[in-house]
Amino acid sequence: MPGRLKTVLTRIAQAIPVVIGVVIISFVLTRALPGDPAVYFAGMTADEASIAQVREKLGLDKSLPEQFLVYVSDLAAGDMGTSLSTGQPVAQDLASRLPASLELTLTALILSCAIAIPLGVLAATHPGSMIDHVCRVLVTAGVSLPTFFTGIVLIYVFYYLLGIAPSPLGRLDFIYIEPDHVTGFYLIDAALAGDWETWLGALKQLALPAITLALFTLAPLARMTRAAMLSTLSSDFIRTARAAGLTDETVLFTYAFRNALLPVITTLGMVFSFTLGANVLVEKVYAWPGIGSYAVEALVVSDYAAVQGFVLAMALLFVVLNLLIDLAYTAIDPRIGFSSQ
Repeated sequence: MPGRLKTVLTRIAQAIPVVIGVVIISFVLTRALPGDPAVYFAGMTADEASIAQVREKLGLDKSLPEQFLVYVSDLAAGDMGTSLSTGQPVAQDLASRLPASLELTLTALILSCAIAIPLGVLAATHPGSMIDHVCRVLVTAGVSLPTFFTGIVLIYVFYYLLGIAPSPLGRLDFIYIEPDHVTGFYLIDAALAGDWETWLGALKQLALPAITLALFTLAPLARMTRAAMLSTLSSDFIRTARAAGLTDETVLFTYAFRNALLPVITTLGMVFSFTLGANVLVEKVYAWPGIGSYAVEALVVSDYAAVQGFVLAMALLFVVLNLLIDLAYTAIDPRIGFSSQ
């Protein structure tokens, strides 16, 4: 255990230069954005004196090195700055919006894993069958159909035509009261409060956006599961296991599936990190108050602090996710060895 703890701390230390690079690059790129936030927040009818006053108040009258030093010193003190769009601290905005994105993304990934992994295994064990063709069709559709198009179609069918889905306006319908904030996940908070009516309302509100995102995320998971299982099933140790008289279930689940999980876990981590920051289209279609829509709104008005806070939060989540993937590797296959990765 001490050796594993040492390796975890080493990995965290190795991630520090990455985070520093993200801070520098995000600062430089935000300053390269078109438009002037001082002009935007001063108003279209403001004169040069008013714009200069706003620019001085925002600290944009200083040179770039001076602005960067101020930003880093504030960041070291735990201050991500104040969003010009909301007037709230960026850390507070991210903390209030991140659970919404996490709840949507995790629900979609759980749903896609529940479909993609069994489908990929069945497609690999029955190549050329109807199940294999269904897997290919789903993978092609998931990759080809844009999420905003899928979301609009689902809204049209289930909300407008059938009337069985709630209005796509946020995390909870107006007839419900938000549960007491504990985790920020409405399903968990409502369950902890024992408010099952609100829990059901939150689940209904979450269903369509989660399905929309799941249709997109299941494509790479199903494709990787199928490819990994086909590669594993053709390995020598699988033929040896079968020659030893082991049952098909033992060969498939004890040996083949466990070895095929490694690339699937890697793909799942990549899909999760990508989806968390790129689900802005789904959030926009369903008016979901997540960090993706928050970042886009900040980009439109050149809200530097909000954009930089979003990028930094995504970088930290990515570092934590990579560490969790490394830990999952050793849990699945101890032969890898955590210190050897």
